[in-house]
Amino acid sequence: MGDPRVISVALVEDDDSTREGLRMLIHGSPGFRCIGAYPSFEAALPGLAQDLPDVLLMDINLPGLSGREGVRIVKDRWPAVEVLMLSVYGEQESVFESICNGAAGYLLKKTSPARLLEAIRETTEGGAPMSPEVARKVVTLFRATPRPDPVETRLTPRELQLLALLAEGHGYQESADRLGVSENTVRNYIRSIYEKLHVHSKSEAVSKALRQGLIS
Repeated sequence: MGDPRVISVALVEDDDSTREGLRMLIHGSPGFRCIGAYPSFEAALPGLAQDLPDVLLMDINLPGLSGREGVRIVKDRWPAVEVLMLSVYGEQESVFESICNGAAGYLLKKTSPARLLEAIRETTEGGAPMSPEVARKVVTLFRATPRPDPVETRLTPRELQLLALLAEGHGYQESADRLGVSENTVRNYIRSIYEKLHVHSKSEAVSKALRQGLIS
Protein backbone atom coordinates (compact mmCIF):
# COMPACT_ATOMS: atom_id res chain seq x y z
CA MET A 1 0.00 0.00 0.00
CA GLY A 2 2.78 2.36 -0.90
CA ASP A 3 5.90 3.65 0.80
CA PRO A 4 5.45 3.19 4.58
CA ARG A 5 7.10 6.56 5.18
CA VAL A 6 4.46 8.33 3.09
CA ILE A 7 0.71 8.11 3.69
CA SER A 8 -1.15 7.45 0.45
CA VAL A 9 -4.58 9.06 0.19
CA ALA A 10 -7.41 8.80 -2.34
CA LEU A 11 -10.45 11.07 -2.26
CA VAL A 12 -14.00 10.99 -3.55
CA GLU A 13 -15.67 14.40 -3.80
CA ASP A 14 -18.20 15.51 -6.42
CA ASP A 15 -17.50 19.25 -6.17
CA ASP A 16 -14.68 19.98 -8.64
CA SER A 17 -13.09 22.90 -6.77
CA THR A 18 -13.23 21.14 -3.38
CA ARG A 19 -11.78 17.97 -4.88
CA GLU A 20 -8.91 19.83 -6.55
CA GLY A 21 -8.21 21.82 -3.39
CA LEU A 22 -7.98 18.64 -1.32
CA ARG A 23 -5.82 16.95 -3.95
CA MET A 24 -3.36 19.86 -3.99
CA LEU A 25 -3.27 20.05 -0.18
CA ILE A 26 -2.53 16.34 0.25
CA HIS A 27 -0.11 15.98 -2.65
CA GLY A 28 1.76 19.14 -1.70
CA SER A 29 2.25 18.21 1.96
CA PRO A 30 5.38 16.35 3.15
CA GLY A 31 4.63 12.79 4.21
CA PHE A 32 1.47 12.52 2.11
CA ARG A 33 0.65 11.70 -1.49
CA CYS A 34 -2.66 11.72 -3.33
CA ILE A 35 -2.98 8.64 -5.55
CA GLY A 36 -6.48 9.34 -6.86
CA ALA A 37 -9.20 11.99 -6.89
CA TYR A 38 -12.65 10.93 -8.10
CA PRO A 39 -16.02 12.69 -8.61
CA SER A 40 -18.13 9.67 -7.57
CA PHE A 41 -17.81 6.36 -5.77
CA GLU A 42 -18.51 4.48 -8.98
CA ALA A 43 -15.64 6.32 -10.68
CA ALA A 44 -13.35 5.52 -7.76
CA LEU A 45 -13.81 1.74 -7.76
CA PRO A 46 -11.49 0.91 -10.71
CA GLY A 47 -8.76 3.17 -9.33
CA LEU A 48 -9.04 1.72 -5.84
CA ALA A 49 -8.82 -1.80 -7.25
CA GLN A 50 -5.54 -0.91 -8.98
CA ASP A 51 -3.84 1.14 -6.27
CA LEU A 52 -5.12 0.95 -2.69
CA PRO A 53 -4.62 4.02 -0.49
CA ASP A 54 -3.86 3.95 3.21
CA VAL A 55 -6.75 6.37 3.76
CA LEU A 56 -9.80 7.15 1.64
CA LEU A 57 -11.39 10.58 2.14
CA MET A 58 -15.00 10.40 1.01
CA ASP A 59 -17.86 12.89 0.82
CA ILE A 60 -20.94 11.48 2.51
CA ASN A 61 -23.40 12.88 -0.07
CA LEU A 62 -22.30 11.74 -3.51
CA PRO A 63 -24.19 11.45 -6.80
CA GLY A 64 -25.17 7.84 -7.43
CA LEU A 65 -24.00 5.60 -4.61
CA SER A 66 -23.69 7.67 -1.42
CA GLY A 67 -20.54 7.82 0.64
CA ARG A 68 -22.14 6.12 3.62
CA GLU A 69 -23.11 3.19 1.37
CA GLY A 70 -19.67 3.22 -0.21
CA VAL A 71 -17.98 2.78 3.18
CA ARG A 72 -19.47 -0.69 3.57
CA ILE A 73 -18.32 -1.73 0.11
CA VAL A 74 -14.78 -0.48 0.73
CA LYS A 75 -14.50 -2.21 4.11
CA ASP A 76 -15.92 -5.46 2.68
CA ARG A 77 -13.50 -5.50 -0.26
CA TRP A 78 -10.44 -3.86 1.29
CA PRO A 79 -10.61 -4.04 5.12
CA ALA A 80 -7.16 -2.47 5.56
CA VAL A 81 -8.24 0.82 3.94
CA GLU A 82 -9.25 3.40 6.53
CA VAL A 83 -12.16 5.62 5.48
CA LEU A 84 -12.61 9.21 6.67
CA MET A 85 -15.98 10.77 5.89
CA LEU A 86 -16.34 14.43 4.89
CA SER A 87 -19.52 16.47 5.08
CA VAL A 88 -20.73 20.05 5.06
CA TYR A 89 -23.10 19.22 7.90
CA GLY A 90 -22.99 16.61 10.66
CA GLU A 91 -26.29 14.87 9.91
CA GLN A 92 -26.96 12.50 12.78
CA GLU A 93 -28.38 9.59 10.80
CA SER A 94 -25.60 9.80 8.21
CA VAL A 95 -22.94 9.90 10.91
CA PHE A 96 -24.43 6.89 12.69
CA GLU A 97 -24.80 4.84 9.49
CA SER A 98 -21.28 5.69 8.28
CA ILE A 99 -19.65 4.66 11.56
CA CYS A 100 -21.67 1.47 11.76
CA ASN A 101 -20.62 0.69 8.18
CA GLY A 102 -16.96 0.95 9.15
CA ALA A 103 -15.86 4.59 8.82
CA ALA A 104 -12.85 5.40 11.02
CA GLY A 105 -13.76 9.07 11.45
CA TYR A 106 -16.02 11.89 10.35
CA LEU A 107 -14.92 15.47 9.65
CA LEU A 108 -16.71 18.60 8.54
CA LYS A 109 -15.40 20.18 5.33
CA LYS A 110 -14.68 23.41 7.18
CA THR A 111 -11.93 21.55 9.09
CA SER A 112 -8.64 23.43 8.74
CA PRO A 113 -6.03 22.00 6.34
CA ALA A 114 -3.59 21.35 9.20
CA ARG A 115 -6.23 19.49 11.23
CA LEU A 116 -7.30 17.48 8.17
CA LEU A 117 -3.75 16.26 7.58
CA GLU A 118 -3.40 15.50 11.29
CA ALA A 119 -6.65 13.51 11.18
CA ILE A 120 -5.41 11.48 8.20
CA ARG A 121 -2.24 10.59 10.09
CA GLU A 122 -4.22 9.80 13.26
CA THR A 123 -6.36 7.39 11.26
CA THR A 124 -3.33 5.40 10.10
CA GLU A 125 -2.20 5.16 13.74
CA GLY A 126 -5.49 3.68 14.92
CA GLY A 127 -7.25 6.90 15.89
CA ALA A 128 -10.86 7.82 15.17
CA PRO A 129 -10.80 11.57 14.46
CA MET A 130 -14.03 13.53 14.51
CA SER A 131 -14.89 17.21 14.32
CA PRO A 132 -16.11 18.34 17.78
CA GLU A 133 -19.61 19.06 16.44
CA VAL A 134 -19.79 15.56 14.97
CA ALA A 135 -18.48 13.89 18.14
CA ARG A 136 -21.24 15.56 20.17
CA LYS A 137 -23.88 14.32 17.73
CA VAL A 138 -22.51 10.79 17.87
CA VAL A 139 -22.58 10.73 21.67
CA THR A 140 -26.15 12.10 21.63
CA LEU A 141 -27.19 9.44 19.12
CA PHE A 142 -25.69 6.54 21.04
CA ARG A 143 -27.27 7.73 24.27
CA ALA A 144 -30.65 7.86 22.55
CA THR A 145 -30.25 4.40 21.00
CA PRO A 146 -32.03 1.65 22.97
CA ARG A 147 -29.49 -0.64 24.55
CA PRO A 148 -29.71 -4.37 23.91
CA ASP A 149 -29.84 -6.88 26.74
CA PRO A 150 -26.50 -6.96 28.56
CA VAL A 151 -24.06 -9.63 27.39
CA GLU A 152 -21.16 -11.19 29.23
CA THR A 153 -18.16 -9.31 27.89
CA ARG A 154 -15.53 -9.98 30.59
CA LEU A 155 -13.59 -6.86 29.55
CA THR A 156 -10.85 -5.96 32.00
CA PRO A 157 -10.61 -2.45 33.51
CA ARG A 158 -7.57 -1.81 31.27
CA GLU A 159 -9.48 -2.86 28.16
CA LEU A 160 -12.35 -0.57 29.11
CA GLN A 161 -9.89 2.31 29.64
CA LEU A 162 -8.43 1.68 26.18
CA LEU A 163 -11.87 1.60 24.59
CA ALA A 164 -12.71 4.93 26.20
CA LEU A 165 -9.48 6.46 24.82
CA LEU A 166 -10.20 5.11 21.33
CA ALA A 167 -13.73 6.53 21.52
CA GLU A 168 -12.17 9.94 22.21
CA GLY A 169 -10.13 9.64 19.02
CA HIS A 170 -6.72 8.74 20.46
CA GLY A 171 -4.40 6.52 18.42
CA TYR A 172 -2.63 3.40 19.66
CA GLN A 173 0.63 5.14 20.59
CA GLU A 174 -1.10 8.00 22.40
CA SER A 175 -3.33 5.52 24.23
CA ALA A 176 -0.27 3.52 25.22
CA ASP A 177 1.36 6.66 26.63
CA ARG A 178 -1.74 7.55 28.62
CA LEU A 179 -2.06 4.02 29.99
CA GLY A 180 1.66 3.78 30.76
CA VAL A 181 2.17 0.67 28.64
CA SER A 182 3.87 -0.18 25.34
CA GLU A 183 2.14 0.06 21.96
CA ASN A 184 2.51 -3.73 21.62
CA THR A 185 0.60 -4.16 24.87
CA VAL A 186 -2.16 -1.91 23.52
CA ARG A 187 -2.35 -4.06 20.38
CA ASN A 188 -2.67 -7.16 22.58
CA TYR A 189 -5.53 -5.44 24.43
CA ILE A 190 -7.15 -4.66 21.06
CA ARG A 191 -7.01 -8.31 19.95
CA SER A 192 -8.56 -9.39 23.24
CA ILE A 193 -11.31 -6.74 22.93
CA TYR A 194 -12.14 -7.88 19.38
CA GLU A 195 -12.48 -11.49 20.55
CA LYS A 196 -14.63 -10.64 23.55
CA LEU A 197 -16.96 -8.26 21.69
CA HIS A 198 -17.04 -10.39 18.52
CA VAL A 199 -16.01 -7.49 16.28
CA HIS A 200 -13.38 -7.03 13.59
CA SER A 201 -12.51 -3.34 13.62
CA LYS A 202 -11.83 -0.44 15.97
CA SER A 203 -14.97 1.41 14.91
CA GLU A 204 -17.13 -1.68 15.50
CA ALA A 205 -15.61 -2.15 18.97
CA VAL A 206 -16.22 1.48 19.95
CA SER A 207 -19.76 1.43 18.54
CA LYS A 208 -20.68 -1.78 20.37
CA ALA A 209 -19.14 -0.60 23.65
CA LEU A 210 -21.10 2.66 23.44
CA ARG A 211 -24.37 0.91 22.58
CA GLN A 212 -23.97 -1.51 25.47
CA GLY A 213 -23.06 1.22 27.93
CA LEU A 214 -19.60 -0.22 28.59
CA ILE A 215 -18.17 3.28 28.02
CA SER A 216 -19.85 6.68 27.83
